[in-house]
Amino acid sequence: MIKVAIVDDHQIVRAGFRELLGDEVDIRIAFEAASGEEALQKLRDEACDVLLLDLSLPGQSGIDVLRSARQRYPELGVLVLSGFPEERYALAMIRNGADGYLCKDCEREELLKAVRAIAQGRRYLSGRTAELMADELSGDGTAALHESLSDRELQVFLRLAKGESVTDIANVLALSVKTISTYRSRLLEKLEVASNAELAAYALRHGLMVDEVRAT
Repeated sequence: MIKVAIVDDHQIVRAGFRELLGDEVDIRIAFEAASGEEALQKLRDEACDVLLLDLSLPGQSGIDVLRSARQRYPELGVLVLSGFPEERYALAMIRNGADGYLCKDCEREELLKAVRAIAQGRRYLSGRTAELMADELSGDGTAALHESLSDRELQVFLRLAKGESVTDIANVLALSVKTISTYRSRLLEKLEVASNAELAAYALRHGLMVDEVRAT
């Protein structure tokens, strides 16, 4: 029996995935969570095999949850289910520990295939994600600068892009202000920008503003 957890802040989305998975005799829904904090709390109490994780969550983002889950539960499979197309986040999420990435409008059969593959300890690459990875390896595609960021750099980048202060980010991520400032300097260099405003402009230009998807 594959125990699956669904993490999404929209009840109707959770209900949709629950219905898609509910008729499968080899799959059981372990729990649902509407926020990153709730997901991490429930993971402490209820073991599961595959975490279906949205990126755009209130409070701790899906990226925050992915990082924490990878540190605390290394055997847990994580399938990111996002409103963002693969071009924006898939490679970055897989590099940072996700076992698969699908858009929320994927076909039911592909979702089931991904869940079962990940439950068996394998990664699942959608056709589009596989193409992006092949293009990158062959040199035919030009990877966006943000795709090379570590999970922690991506966390800090998206929070800075939303206008959060260095102090606020330090408090949320339980790091020192000096550490966040170091990450900020590194981000400015890696993304070839000179200010927080330019970080925000980069995020908008590449369609990376998570809150925009939550508002749709």
